[in-house]
Amino acid sequence: TFSHSSSLPHLLFIMKLKEEDLNPMLLLLFHLMVWIYTLITFLPSYLLSWALKTDSALYGSEEERAKRVKAHSVLGPEGPYRAVNATKKLVTSMHLGVDTLDKMFEYAAMRFPHRDCLGTREVISEEDEQQNNGKVFKKVVLGEYHWLSYEEALTAASQLGSGLASLGQRPKNNIAIFCETRAEWIIAAQACFMYNFPLATFYSTLGGPAIAHGLNETQVTHIITSRELLETRLKAILIEVPRLQHIIVVDNTPTSWPGYPRGITVHNMAAVQKRGSLASETNSPACAPLASDIAVIMYTSGSTGIPKGVMISHSNILAGITGMAERIPKLSEKDTYIGYLPLAHVLELSAELVCISHGARIGYSSPQTLADQSTKIKKGSKGDTSVLQPTLMAAVPEIMDRIYKNVMTKVEEMNFVQRTLFILAYNYKLEQLTKGNSTPLCDKLVFRKIRSLLGGQTRVLLSGGAPLSAATQRFMNVCLCCSVGQGYGLTETCGAGTISEMWDYSTGRVGGPLVCCEIKLKDWVEGGYRSTDKPRPRGEIVIGGPNITMGYYKSEPKNQDDFFVDENGQRWFCTGDIGQFHEDGCLEIIDRKKDLVKLQAGEYVSLGKVEAMLKNCPLVDNICAYANSDETYVIGFVVPNQKQLLALADQYGIRGSWEELCNSKAMEELVLKAITETAVAVQLERFEIPRKICLSPDPWTPETGLVTDAFKLKRKNLKTHYQDDIERMYGGK
Repeated sequence: TFSHSSSLPHLLFIMKLKEEDLNPMLLLLFHLMVWIYTLITFLPSYLLSWALKTDSALYGSEEERAKRVKAHSVLGPEGPYRAVNATKKLVTSMHLGVDTLDKMFEYAAMRFPHRDCLGTREVISEEDEQQNNGKVFKKVVLGEYHWLSYEEALTAASQLGSGLASLGQRPKNNIAIFCETRAEWIIAAQACFMYNFPLATFYSTLGGPAIAHGLNETQVTHIITSRELLETRLKAILIEVPRLQHIIVVDNTPTSWPGYPRGITVHNMAAVQKRGSLASETNSPACAPLASDIAVIMYTSGSTGIPKGVMISHSNILAGITGMAERIPKLSEKDTYIGYLPLAHVLELSAELVCISHGARIGYSSPQTLADQSTKIKKGSKGDTSVLQPTLMAAVPEIMDRIYKNVMTKVEEMNFVQRTLFILAYNYKLEQLTKGNSTPLCDKLVFRKIRSLLGGQTRVLLSGGAPLSAATQRFMNVCLCCSVGQGYGLTETCGAGTISEMWDYSTGRVGGPLVCCEIKLKDWVEGGYRSTDKPRPRGEIVIGGPNITMGYYKSEPKNQDDFFVDENGQRWFCTGDIGQFHEDGCLEIIDRKKDLVKLQAGEYVSLGKVEAMLKNCPLVDNICAYANSDETYVIGFVVPNQKQLLALADQYGIRGSWEELCNSKAMEELVLKAITETAVAVQLERFEIPRKICLSPDPWTPETGLVTDAFKLKRKNLKTHYQDDIERMYGGK
């Protein structure tokens, strides 16, 4: 995603197979089929296009829309750049008078009272399953989704808010939520929005010291959590959080909680709601929120240092979701969204609030139960996407890369005829997509099975949190038969910044500014980036608008570094990311200030760019590039793809366990050779290519502390973790 598609290897480069290498008879047969199909469908499609010419006159074909200018600079090359439909004024909300999140939910419940709102799958059975390596995995069989309507969800939130008030929670006093993504999270959040309790959110994977820091900093007396997190994470640190008095557990069982410190009471959410329903007449919200009041204090898992709390007002979130919703075509109450990313992450919270504002339904899931092949799903039973069949989905590139690599491995295992047909269909569809044409025959005959991995109905996939490789984006467009809206935003901007338009099939770009914000490019002389650069203006991305948050909680020095207010009273945030604007107003992220390292000889290396490029190597599941300023070359830590590495070891007759293979000098050299070939193919500079690597047998997950919940690398932690390897690779031992 750090550079344009021309410098990236085509998807089929990985498969080492091109059309000219194929059997001429098969090639002829395929093109004959396509010609016959085109001939048969020409008349109906011509008549249909004639019938829809009014629509086309209004909007243009997909190809024409993709080529249109998306944003203009209001002043000069440095910006600010605004979306073409927001050049006069930035948009702040969807509906007149709906200026807080409680009003937004009430408005949705009034419009769609009986429509499904929040859905949860019933757990039919749970069992332990022993793997070949002796490890025991928990497997579940899940039933259908059970739904709460909009009206029922609103009542549940209102009763919970009233119950919390009766337990002594006061307006404008912080309350915490430390819970997995589930329906109760959104109900609890809406209860807090309604009763003006600022909600401090924490990732469920945060370690004990980070949680204790956040709870003490926000001075909370009440926390909403789950039974599992209470027992595995929270219980151990209660002694370090002296202000805490009430713990509300979202699970229904157990109903009694012995063994907790004096002064702390544990309640079930259902009991608090019951209490609230009895007190609701006397306990109506005492202090309805204003648009400027804090709705959320979102603690980022932070790729550096201790977590920071970002203060987000009601008006910030409403502006952000208004901008996002405008980029999703035909968003309506007929849509179904699958929620499985952490709700404590701004991408997931914003996506779910976008859906609620339009009356769509949200079915809950988790990364372990998402698909039929997911780790917790018992073999032969269905994953969440198969049952829910979502039309909308948000994903981080890590998850999409995994789907892409798994499918590509299966393609390589196909027989010659199957593989040939797949590649021909892939290339044909790619060509048609760029012309704005659909390919129903290919979709039905070739890609239906792959599309069913996400339920078979997905029409829009929103990608955020990290750069998405061109190969993966192309794969999603072609094989999953859906648009990929690649976005760019930060917690500090409510997740809103840019999203690419759904008919824009270019890769490596993140689209134009949303209608709620504007973007400037600030010169960064040290890195060699200026708004006067040719052919495109470049610089640090600075975002301004009503979606820019209120700053970091209790962190004035950091606020002065990263936020500023202009002469018109508008807030701006300095992102630290380097971007360039294309002629059509689309932004491309090309670097990051913190990722730039100057080597001993004076060359600048962008570690993020190197990593994004090298992820195109099929042997790489994850990679962290590292460089010392007093050294002359880059090194890398690599999590290898298990299937590919085992195949490579087998090819060269290298034997051993998984750990032994990862520690093998011979395997290190073979993987380095493959990485170097990819680096050359994607045109990395000689000094950017890692000269030495070490292989990690264990994947990097948020639980290991080596990546954030959005799977961004925690460079400081990775450096500490691999310190011995760094010394070996630089010491020449």
